[in-house]
Amino acid sequence: MGFRLSKIYTRTGDTGETGLGDGRRVPKDHPRVEAIGEVDTLNSQLGLLLAGLAGLVGAVPAFQEIIDVLAPCQHRLFDLGGELAMPEYRALNPAEIERLETAIDRWNEELGPLENFILPGGSTLIAQAHVCRSLARTAERRCQHLNAVEPLAGVGLAYINRLSDLLFVAARLIARREGVAEILWEPAKKPE
Repeated sequence: MGFRLSKIYTRTGDTGETGLGDGRRVPKDHPRVEAIGEVDTLNSQLGLLLAGLAGLVGAVPAFQEIIDVLAPCQHRLFDLGGELAMPEYRALNPAEIERLETAIDRWNEELGPLENFILPGGSTLIAQAHVCRSLARTAERRCQHLNAVEPLAGVGLAYINRLSDLLFVAARLIARREGVAEILWEPAKKPE
């Protein structure tokens, strides 16, 4: 693959518009650009989670399995961004959703049933996994908003939905493998 960017700045976006992969120019707050931006934010935060896991894999070798499942998700999020930037382009396929579902099922077997609501926290890695989960939900909402304006083809909506589920289960698995208790929600006392 040759060089994709020979120049980082183009000055073509200085007036509040940006170019899509299909040649269209749209406002930077267009639902398509919002969706692309949220997917990019999620990808960046997922990179931070992966870096944190990799930094501790020597101390917690069981983190490698989590890395092996989550690392390809960064590439698939980039693919989803490509689909959003170029509406006719398709990169994601149903096999990716099946891969996530298989990991969710396998990890849930190790974790057992969830009996209480849990809060983000307990460790930096657990909290970061929950940040990624919540950003996946935000990206999903932005994609759904775009879908209402310009219907999306392909499996991107299902993928981002399943990814948020995977990240929730990953947060719980990180807690288990770190040996950190999950923080259980304590409801407010009823007013008297």
